[in-house]
Amino acid sequence: MQRIKTDICVIGAGSGGLSVAAGAVQMGASVVLLERHKMGGDCLNYGCIPSKALIAAAKQAHLMRTGAEFGVTPVTPEISYAAAKDHVHRVIETIAPVDSQERFEGLGVTVIRDHGRFISETELQAGDTVIAARRFVIATGSSPLVPPIPGLDTVPYETNETLFDLRDLPKHLLIIGGGPIGMEMAQAHVRLGSKVTVIEGLKAMGKDDPELAAIVLDRLRGEGIEIAEDAMAAEIRGTAGAIEVEAKDGRVFRGTHLLIAVGRKTNIDDLGLDKAGVEHDRSVRVGTDMRTSNRRIYAIGDVAGGLQFTHVAGYHAGVIIRSMLFGLPARARTDHIPWATYTDPELAQVGLTEAEAREKHGDKLEVVRFPYAENDRAIATRKTTGLIKVMVVKGRPVGACIVGAEAGELIGIWALVIANKLKMSAVANMVAPYPTLGEINKRAAGAYFSPRLFDSSIVKWVVGFVQKALP
Repeated sequence: MQRIKTDICVIGAGSGGLSVAAGAVQMGASVVLLERHKMGGDCLNYGCIPSKALIAAAKQAHLMRTGAEFGVTPVTPEISYAAAKDHVHRVIETIAPVDSQERFEGLGVTVIRDHGRFISETELQAGDTVIAARRFVIATGSSPLVPPIPGLDTVPYETNETLFDLRDLPKHLLIIGGGPIGMEMAQAHVRLGSKVTVIEGLKAMGKDDPELAAIVLDRLRGEGIEIAEDAMAAEIRGTAGAIEVEAKDGRVFRGTHLLIAVGRKTNIDDLGLDKAGVEHDRSVRVGTDMRTSNRRIYAIGDVAGGLQFTHVAGYHAGVIIRSMLFGLPARARTDHIPWATYTDPELAQVGLTEAEAREKHGDKLEVVRFPYAENDRAIATRKTTGLIKVMVVKGRPVGACIVGAEAGELIGIWALVIANKLKMSAVANMVAPYPTLGEINKRAAGAYFSPRLFDSSIVKWVVGFVQKALP
């Protein structure tokens, strides 16, 4: 049995684990990194990267069908689903070297490709190696949640871990789950030539602002996607190419392929958490400093519960590096974390939704709005479907949500403002190049100040007085 002593042992080579390992080793700490499966984790191999690559391929097909309003004759594209998947895998292969074992070993990290489990509060075993570390970081991420629907174990189905290896276009794709993954893959597949039915037990995109979500859902239905809401799956039956999903209310949905997209479960099984003195339930319990009940052990990213996004794992990594390496107090917060759903149109959010802000701030809340239809760049590119809403309390944004073209890019300004506790004046004072979609953010800030300037009798009195007084 080999024994290793190190400053930091990281379990999991996904976004959060890799960020910790790279940051810590380059600042002088000794680091051991464990990964039992693929370097880069879910995001690179099964999540963010392949899904956005497939969405990009689908968008190209959609553009070929929709050029008439620009004077371009629409054509029916010849689509090779297998070639689109080749594109997906080339994208993964292009990014993979950044997350590779070779790169991290080159940085000085000891990489062990094996499963690790705690054998005590201060030691972990991976294969025939025992690792004693000053600090441990659990960054094992999450996996697709497969619900216990009767009959599911008897039919073939896909999750995000298998979908991107599928080579033949599904003739009729059934998707259980109307959240971000389900809706993104629904639109991608209908644009690539599949018939698609989304089966959602409650409301599709139910965690998003309902006004903005309705705009996305209208577009998806307009592209031919059937979205069945309040359709809780009760039974699944059939065989490959002929699958049926029966809802509790008796509705039956038939298709050739089935995708399960109902959420995620944290990867905490067989980590020996009890031997390490780490409290857990469905996820690892942590404080705002990301420490577990064992002060030597941190947990970050999906496995720590809370928001499950790649950029959150990266943010957590920065928080704990300050604590582990420099002994500085560090606390994670969530009010400034943005997220986006990459449908067309996109939907992005940071901070409180309108409903959350009304519940928290009551009459102190002001909601300012600005439509894409009044933005010159949106008009020029015929991307006028969209809206921004900013929730403001005493001149300070507490949340923003955007639906429309490039919403995931536009939300960054509001994430910056909220992270740094800036006021609406910071955005109003910004000069955006013309014509850009970025002007939408500035115009939203202008919509906040306009009533105060143009509808104010005091302002008008002052201007009148000054004009009379000037020579």
